[in-house]
Amino acid sequence: MSQADFIPLMFLAMQGLALGIGFMVLGWMLAINRRNQLAQKPVIAPAQNFFLYPPTAVRRPESWLAVRGVSPEAVQTALGLGRTEPCSWAEGLSGGHEFFISPRVHGWVIVTGQGLPNPTDDVDATFLFLTALSRELGHVQFFYASRFLRHHAWARLDHGCVTRAYAWAGETVWNQGTETLPEIEVDVKLSAYGEHSFTLNDAESNSEKLPQLAARWSLDPTQVKLSSFHPATGIVGRSAFR
Repeated sequence: MSQADFIPLMFLAMQGLALGIGFMVLGWMLAINRRNQLAQKPVIAPAQNFFLYPPTAVRRPESWLAVRGVSPEAVQTALGLGRTEPCSWAEGLSGGHEFFISPRVHGWVIVTGQGLPNPTDDVDATFLFLTALSRELGHVQFFYASRFLRHHAWARLDHGCVTRAYAWAGETVWNQGTETLPEIEVDVKLSAYGEHSFTLNDAESNSEKLPQLAARWSLDPTQVKLSSFHPATGIVGRSAFR
């Protein structure tokens, strides 16, 4: 091959090499750009589904009712709720509404909210509220545990009659009826009126055991398997009586 023929071939080879390197660089840049786009692309979470909440994701309310053998509509009527709207179980248990009424769960309707009485503030008002509601709805249970003061209470009523109740708010303010077997099983500490041997450690222990007692009397709201019942949402509303 003459030198005159070799020079054009060399130029062609150099051009081919340059094109090859250019394609490689272009491919590399496109790959980096694609990776950056994927990294910046927002992750679309699945729609919030009531059934996706595991029990541990639900915060236990400070107080709640468990009403046996009635419909949510009957509870709504007894509480005198006006305009209502749907609400998920997790949001309802957060306690941010006046009243949240759950769907019926294993024969129970759970009620939470700021409209429930506080036995620490007025145990007589708590008694009157629960007896009036029980006259309307039959079997009603009440549970209360302050996260900070460790005040606590539990009560069972049937058709307006208190069958068992205990409340401690720095001292025993309500102790009615015979201690039940579930109370004995979970080993809650009880004190009589005017008794001063009850300690803050006892109060803390009772507050921590309240969910266990609720589970034996009826159910612990945070341990409900949310996929086991239908419909998926409860309702929230305000009382027309207020």
